[in-house]
Amino acid sequence: AQKLSAGNESWVKTFKAQEEYKTSDSLWWCSGFYSGVLWYIYDYHRNSTNLRWAELFTQRMEQAKRTTSSSDIGFILSCSFGNGYRLTKNPRYEEVLTTGAKSLTTRFRPRCGCIQSLEPSDFKKELGWQIPVTINNMMNLELILWASNQMRNQSYFNMAVSHADATIKSHFRSDNSLFEVVSFDSITGKISKKGAISGYSEGSAWARGQAWGLYGFVTMYSYTGNRQYLEQAKKIATFILFHPNLPADKIPFWDFNAPNIPNEPRDVAAAAIMASALVRLSEMIDEPLRSQCIQVAETQLRTLSSPEYLAKPGSNGNFILKNCEGVLSTSTEIDVPLNYSDYYYVEALLRYNEHLKNSK
Repeated sequence: AQKLSAGNESWVKTFKAQEEYKTSDSLWWCSGFYSGVLWYIYDYHRNSTNLRWAELFTQRMEQAKRTTSSSDIGFILSCSFGNGYRLTKNPRYEEVLTTGAKSLTTRFRPRCGCIQSLEPSDFKKELGWQIPVTINNMMNLELILWASNQMRNQSYFNMAVSHADATIKSHFRSDNSLFEVVSFDSITGKISKKGAISGYSEGSAWARGQAWGLYGFVTMYSYTGNRQYLEQAKKIATFILFHPNLPADKIPFWDFNAPNIPNEPRDVAAAAIMASALVRLSEMIDEPLRSQCIQVAETQLRTLSSPEYLAKPGSNGNFILKNCEGVLSTSTEIDVPLNYSDYYYVEALLRYNEHLKNSK
C-alpha cells in the first residue's frame, strides 16, 4: 500500500519481471480487488493500520458508482465498498453501493431478460453480436441483490433472478460446461450467437468461466434460497471436481479442453475462485458432495500456498500469488501475478478458516 499511495487514480493490475507495474484507472473491471484484499486483511487482524489503507483505496473509486457503460461495476464496488460496508456500516459506502446498483440496472435488457455485459463494438473482428452476455456477469448480480435488500426494491431482485434464469437456459451445455458468451437479438430477445473470448474455442470449457458460473450460482442461492440455483451450482461443481482433465493438485488447466494437456498453463485465478465457491457451497449441501467440495478446495489452497505459487515476501511486485495467466487466447498477462487471483485466494483462506472453526 505504501508503494502505491503516491498515485491518485492508479490501480495495479499486474507486474512484469522487469519490475514494471501495469496500472489502470478506477473504472477498470479489476480496480476493486486490491482494496478488497485490504478489507479482508482488516477483517482478520482488525487493526487501525489495515483499516486506514482499506479506506484510502476504497474512497478513490467512488466515481465508479455512476458508470453505466460497463456491467463490471458489480466487481468494482462489491469487492471494495461492499466489504467496507460489511465491516464498518459506513453510510457513505451504502450510498455508493446503492447508486452503483442503480447504474448497473440501466444495462438490463427486458427483451432477453439479461444485464448486457459488453457492447457490440467490443467484437471488432466478428459480426452478429447485439446483446452480449458473459458468464462473468453472474458475479455482478450480488450488487443488485444486496441493493434490493437494503432498498426493499423488488424490481432489482427480479432483474437478478431474470438474468440468472436466462443464463441457465442459454449458457449451459448438457454436460454442465458452459459457453463464455451468448449474444441475444436486440429485437426478438432470442439467442443469436454463442462463442468464446478467453477460452480455447467456442465449444470448450474455459476454466475461469466455470469458476465464475459456480461462484455466481452459489451467491444467487445464498441471497434467494431458490433451490434451482443450488442445483445449478452442484452441477457445475460436479463437472469441475470429476473432470478427467483436472490435475491431482486441483489447479485447473486454463481450459478443460485445451489441446496440449498436460502441457498447458494452469489458471491460478480459476483455482482461487473455485476454492472460495466450493467452501461456501459445502455449507449448503449434503454428503457425499459436501466432503468432496471441501477436499478439493483444501487441495487447491494447499497447492496455491506452496512455493510453486506463493511468492516470497517482498518479491513478485508484492503480489501474493505468482505464475498466473490472464487470457491465454490473446496472449495477455501471461505468467504474471494478478490482483484478482490474490483477492479470491485471500477470500478462500478466510472462508476455509471459518469452516474449520465451525467444524470443531
